[in-house]
Amino acid sequence: MSDKAINMLSYIAIAVAVLLFSQAIGFWVNNNIAQNATLEVSGLIHFTHIRNFGGVFGLAQGSGWLFGTVSIGLLLGISAYLWLSKDVQRYEYICFGLVVGGGASNITDRLVYGSVIDFIDVQHIPFWNYVFNTADVMIHLGIWPMLLLSILAHRKHADS
Repeated sequence: MSDKAINMLSYIAIAVAVLLFSQAIGFWVNNNIAQNATLEVSGLIHFTHIRNFGGVFGLAQGSGWLFGTVSIGLLLGISAYLWLSKDVQRYEYICFGLVVGGGASNITDRLVYGSVIDFIDVQHIPFWNYVFNTADVMIHLGIWPMLLLSILAHRKHADS
């Protein structure tokens, strides 16, 4: 099996694992915490079950269909990039697997529930009142390392 095929299988496995993990937790929240109710996990973390009918940071409430449509296009674009590009680094497959799995979970929420189930509520951070979900965490776990590694690789390439 070629390196490309192994990397694509890794990407798909990571995306599916993130999708299933995020959906399982969202399913649990949906069935165990009433909407707008809070379960205190610790002094820092609460699970507050809310619904996001909009996009990132709750923007454009009622336009979830738009964000879902754009997200599907982005996820297809990422998959095409990984499949068609010849010079993709292994970390890109891993990071994009996290991003695509998280994005697919938020899209699935929109299709199944009509909105995204958000519940991670971090307390005691000044000027922070956002509630998010595991899919959002996975998206960030994919984006930030990829951004950092890409910048470092670019600098290394520019220095040589």
